[in-house]
Amino acid sequence: MNILQRLRERFWFVPAVMVVVAVLLAEALIAVDELAILPTLPGWLDAIIYRVGESGSRDILGAIAGSSLAVAGTTFSITMAVLALTSSSYGPRLVRNFMADRGNQAVLGVFVATFLYSLLVLRSIRALGDPGDPEAEVFIPHLAVNGAVVLAVLNIAVLIYFIHHISDSIQVSTIARRVRQDLHATVDRLYPEQIGRDLDVDARLPDRLEEEAAPVRGGRTGYVTYVDEEALLDAARSGDVLLALRVVPGRYVLEDTVLCLVHPGERRDDGLAAKVRDAVVVSDARTPYQDVDFAVQQLTELAVRALSPGTNDPYTAVNALDDLSSGLALLAARELPSPWRADDDGVPRVHAPRPDAVSLTSDVLDHVRWYAGTAPSVMHAGLTLVRRVGRHAQDQALRARLLTQVRLLTEAFERAGHQAHDVEVFRERADEVARGLARTGA
Repeated sequence: MNILQRLRERFWFVPAVMVVVAVLLAEALIAVDELAILPTLPGWLDAIIYRVGESGSRDILGAIAGSSLAVAGTTFSITMAVLALTSSSYGPRLVRNFMADRGNQAVLGVFVATFLYSLLVLRSIRALGDPGDPEAEVFIPHLAVNGAVVLAVLNIAVLIYFIHHISDSIQVSTIARRVRQDLHATVDRLYPEQIGRDLDVDARLPDRLEEEAAPVRGGRTGYVTYVDEEALLDAARSGDVLLALRVVPGRYVLEDTVLCLVHPGERRDDGLAAKVRDAVVVSDARTPYQDVDFAVQQLTELAVRALSPGTNDPYTAVNALDDLSSGLALLAARELPSPWRADDDGVPRVHAPRPDAVSLTSDVLDHVRWYAGTAPSVMHAGLTLVRRVGRHAQDQALRARLLTQVRLLTEAFERAGHQAHDVEVFRERADEVARGLARTGA
C-alpha cells in the first residue's frame, strides 16, 4: 500500500484536493478577467456571461459563500449522525467504509470548495484607483462571478445526490455489498488466479530456526496493515539472509513482538532490522487491503450483531452469510500461493505465509454455531454457505473441515431445543450437504 492509497482512505483527502482545485480555478478566472478579454469573446458566449455591478457581485458571492458553508456544516452533521447510527447498529469497524466513501468525501469537498472559491473571488473585487475616491473604477471579475453561480447550481445537484446517497448508504444491503466488494478485491489481490511459476527449489524452513535465527521486533504497538514483500526480498538479498515472517496483516503487535526471524542470526544488524520494520507497516487500525480476515470479520460481525437480543434480525444475518459465501467460495477456488519468495538466482529469501480458506471458513461457521443455534433460518444459511464453499473447494483439507463443521452445526441445532420436526429437517439437509461434499472430493 503506497502513500497515495493510504491518503485515499482519509476522509479529508478528497475535500483537500477539491479545495486546492477551487483556489487554482478562482485565481485563473480572476487572471483572465484582469486581461480584459471578455469584449473579444464570440457574441454567443458574451451573451451568456451575466454582468452585475460591484454591489450585486458582492451580494451574489456573499450569499453563495454563506449558504455553501452552512450546507457543508449540515451535511457534515448528517454524516456524523449516520456514523453514530452505523457504529451502534452494525459495528464500529464498519465506520471505516463510511469514512472512505468517495460520495461523502466529494459532497463535503464541493461545498467547502465553493465557499473558498466565492471568498477568493469576493476578495478580488476592488477599486483600481484611490480607494477613497467614489468615482474610482472598480474591478469586477465577471467571469469568476459567473463561475460562482455555476458552482451554486452544482451545489444544488450535489445536495440532492447526497440526500439519496446517505439514505442508500445506511441500508443493510449497501453496507454488506461494500464489505463484500472489499473481500473480493482482497482475495483477488492476495490469491490471484495466475500466481506465476512455482518455486523450483525444495524450500523449507531450517530445523533449528528458532535457535539459530535472530529476531526483529516490532518497535511500536498496533495492527500490521501491510507487508511489502518486495522490500523484504531486497533486504534479504542485500543481507544474504533468510527472513521468516512471524506476523500476518491483521495481527496486533506490541513493541517487543517478533515480526521476523533473520537466519543466520549473526548477519542481523540494525540496518537490516530497520528495513524489515519499514516493510512491515504497523498502524492503529486494520484495513482490508491485505487483511482478508478483517473483511471476513466485518461481515461475520454484521451477522452476529443481527442475532443479538436487542436487534433480533435473522434475515440480516442470512444476508451477511450469503455475502460471506460469495467471498469464501471465491477464495476456496484459488490455489494458495507459495509462502516462499526467491531472488533472481532461485535462492529462497523470504517466507511469508498467508491465511488459508480452512481457517477463515471455520471461524465464520464457529460463530454461526455459537450465536445462531436458536435461529433456524441462520443455521440453514450456514449449511448453504458450506455447500457453496465446498462446491468450489480445491483443497481436500478444506472439504474435511467443512464436513466437521456440518457435524458440529447439526449437534448445535439438536441441542438448541427445537421441535422434532425442525431437527429432522435440518438433519436431512445436513446429510445432503455432507453427501455433496463427499462427491466433490471424490
